[in-house]
Amino acid sequence: METREIVKRYIFFFIGLFIMAFGVTFSIKASLGTSPISSVPYTTSYISGLSVGKATIIMNCVFILLQIAILRKQFEWIQLMQFPATIIFGYMIDLAGYIINRITFTNYVQQWILCIIGIILVGLGVSCEVAANVITNAGEGVVLSICKVFPVKFGNAKVAFDVTLVCISILISFLCLGRLEGVREGTIVAAIFVGQIAKLLNKPLKKVEKVLLS
Repeated sequence: METREIVKRYIFFFIGLFIMAFGVTFSIKASLGTSPISSVPYTTSYISGLSVGKATIIMNCVFILLQIAILRKQFEWIQLMQFPATIIFGYMIDLAGYIINRITFTNYVQQWILCIIGIILVGLGVSCEVAANVITNAGEGVVLSICKVFPVKFGNAKVAFDVTLVCISILISFLCLGRLEGVREGTIVAAIFVGQIAKLLNKPLKKVEKVLLS
């Protein structure tokens, strides 16, 4: 790829991250449970006093180290770009949280509206990252690494990964708080629909990729 195309693809990738950051913060604002990938950072931030963005940075850095441990010599060193990307993403989450801080809800229906907005934005953000075709998201990178080393289909590995994160979040929540925090009905809906929305948007974003990124 030419330098100009690479730059455009990274810009598109970071646009996807910014959209996803707003999706995460809308899900948190809805108070119906975060998406599976955000459940651990939310719970740990609630307990530790760290911002969700900083907790996300820590978790994603662990995910990158996991990729290196799983793949070893197969690890593509360009994927080290995930480190600066995850730091930027973490601060984007905190910025998005600051921007939508004044948004409030007064009933359950409004909570679901905020939750649905969050789910759609996360799905759109994921689609933009895929269309950019540069580096992978840290969490997704772990799933792809597992699929490279073990005979597991991506869909099955992704479901198992998300379920594991939710279980860890529930365990941490009960051990440290004595109650469930950050995992609710919205978490289940996000687990089902984020991937479906991303798939739905992949085709139109492929057209965008051909026009803008080539």
